[in-house]
Order: sequence, then structure tokens, then C-alpha cells
Amino acid sequence: MPKDFRRHLSELLILIPSANELLKMYIRYFKRTLDIMFAIVTLILLSPIFTLVWLVIRLEDGGPAIYVSSRVGRFGNLFSCFKFRSMPLNTENVPSSKGGALRITRVGRILRRTNIDELPQLINILIGDMSIVGPRPPLPIQNKLILFRRASGSLECRPGLTGLAQINSFDGMSIEQKAEFDASYAKAISLRNDVKIILKTFLYLLKPPPVY
Repeated sequence: MPKDFRRHLSELLILIPSANELLKMYIRYFKRTLDIMFAIVTLILLSPIFTLVWLVIRLEDGGPAIYVSSRVGRFGNLFSCFKFRSMPLNTENVPSSKGGALRITRVGRILRRTNIDELPQLINILIGDMSIVGPRPPLPIQNKLILFRRASGSLECRPGLTGLAQINSFDGMSIEQKAEFDASYAKAISLRNDVKIILKTFLYLLKPPPVY
């Protein structure tokens, strides 16, 4: 092999990023780019469903179709999280573990069973509050979960529309167990793992939601 060719080949290999560098690039740049592309395409494709759900909720009780709640996002910063309203007007905002005691509208039962009520969070993804995959955004009153996430480093992730804890959820799942899944995800963020979680989310949607 000619010396010049070996030298040029060596220089080329130096320019090729390592697996660790590629992972860092995904976390810093590509993950956010994919979030934006996914949100735009999905919002366009599902716009007829958005319109239909908005109309049905408005017709049921005349109240606003979109419910806005304060959630804890990346680095512990608060943001406004959007959902289709599934409860009567002026219902108290509580964690999912206490959701069984709340009233749900007739339309809301369908929205929750199909997880359609979460779709407005695509707007949160588009503006940068959330990601496709990540720990689900907690309420500010969920202090224990927030403390666990802060200690494990998973609070540095953008909250997700779906996440590792969600696809592995089960009846009676504790806050500690949720936090462990969040920590595992934060330590192993990659395109491969994100794709696996997204695909498993479709299987998760076929099951009844767990009771915490």
C-alpha cells in the first residue's frame, strides 16, 4: 500500500467520529431535530382528528377543549403542558395515582383509553418543552418523584410524550420504580433506544392503562 494512500486513509479515519461522539451529537442536536420533524408531520397528519376532538369536547359541555396545566420540565423549570380536556370544568389537577377518584366526562373516557388526550403535547414538543421520548412530565406537587429525578440526573432530560417507565408500567407501580426507569433511560439515551420505546408504545396503547 503506497505511503501517501496510508497517510490519507489515516487522516480520514481521524475525521470519522467515534461511537461516543456520535451519541453526544444525537443527544445535543439530532434528537431535537427529529422531535421537530416528528411534531410537524404528526400535527399535519392528525389535524382532522384534532378538529373532530375539539368539536366533540366543545359540544359536550361548552367548555374549552384544551386543558393547560403547569408541569416540571428540563432542569426543573416549569412549563405549560397541553392536553385535551377529559374532566369536567374546574376539576382539581392531581397526579395519575389519585386520578381514579376524579370524575371523567363521557368523551374523556374515550380520550384517556386511547391516549388521544395527550396529542396536544405535540405542540409542547414543537416549541421545545418536551421530546418524543423521555420521562413523563410531573406535576410541581410530585416532590418525591422530582427529587429522585434530580438525584439520578434524569431531570436534565426533556420530558417525553412517551417513555421507558410508561411502556413498562404496571398496576401499583411505585414512584421509586418509575424513577428507576427514568434514570435507566437518562443513562442510555440513543437513537436505537428511542426507536425501541416508540415502537413498544404502540403495543402499550393496546392494553388498558395501569392503576397506580
